[in-house]
Amino acid sequence: MATISQSAPAVKTQQGRRRRWGNLWLHVVLIFGSVGMLLPFAWMLSTSLKTPPDIFTYPPLWIPDPIAWENYAATLDAIPFGRYYFNSMFVAVSVTVLQILTSSLAAFAFARLRFKGREPLFLLYLATLMIPFQVTMIPNFILVRYLGWFDSFQALIFPTAFSAFAVFLLRQYFMGMPLELDEAARMDGAGSFRIWWQIIMPLSSPVLAALTIFTFLGSWNDFLWPLIVTNSVETRTIPVGLASFQGEFNTQWNLLMAGSVIALLPVLIIYFFAQKRFIEGITLSGMGGR
Repeated sequence: MATISQSAPAVKTQQGRRRRWGNLWLHVVLIFGSVGMLLPFAWMLSTSLKTPPDIFTYPPLWIPDPIAWENYAATLDAIPFGRYYFNSMFVAVSVTVLQILTSSLAAFAFARLRFKGREPLFLLYLATLMIPFQVTMIPNFILVRYLGWFDSFQALIFPTAFSAFAVFLLRQYFMGMPLELDEAARMDGAGSFRIWWQIIMPLSSPVLAALTIFTFLGSWNDFLWPLIVTNSVETRTIPVGLASFQGEFNTQWNLLMAGSVIALLPVLIIYFFAQKRFIEGITLSGMGGR
């Protein structure tokens, strides 16, 4: 008994030592991974402050000398950056609001309502995720031209206002809520729309924050679809506008990187304020690999 009691603390000490070493290696891997992910952003910021001769020097200069702050002013003067910024913001916010509205209604129906064919219909809806955008690009363009929406905000907003991924994400979260909430509300005379608006949506702020970031980021960075359906300065977005710095024989890398840094700011601000809700929403919706 004495031997067993004396060996127990030693075993706990050994387990604690192994746990500490495991955590140490885990942190080392995460640090290297974080550095690898941040390097492109650091290079983008560095290039945005370089003069053209310093961009291709070897070995590369991480800290420009001299620092060319005028690149940012030149970027704003070279293209109608303010107009592109407004267009991107308007389109991204509109797509985010409409996608949250339509997806939450569809997810509520698939998660909380009982109707014939619900599961096969949901599986069919999810199957659309396997269809690449390049397959539906031409039919969508033909439809946009037929409706007279070419080179308009309608063409930028409405084709992307619906998302099967968003419906799946919200449905996973809604199914985790107890059905007793719906039953209690129906006993008080509430209908399905009122339950969705006053009960389900207020309790879904974490997953809605995650979906907001996903949708806003996707719309803000979208390049191919705006390139196809816009043809004027009045409707072009930032990704299409920044492409004007890339010519057939030359690319103004310092101005392009300066514009990219400015374009990155809204995404960073949104994620900074919503990161806690974002992580919570991914975890609770079942998308965190748990």
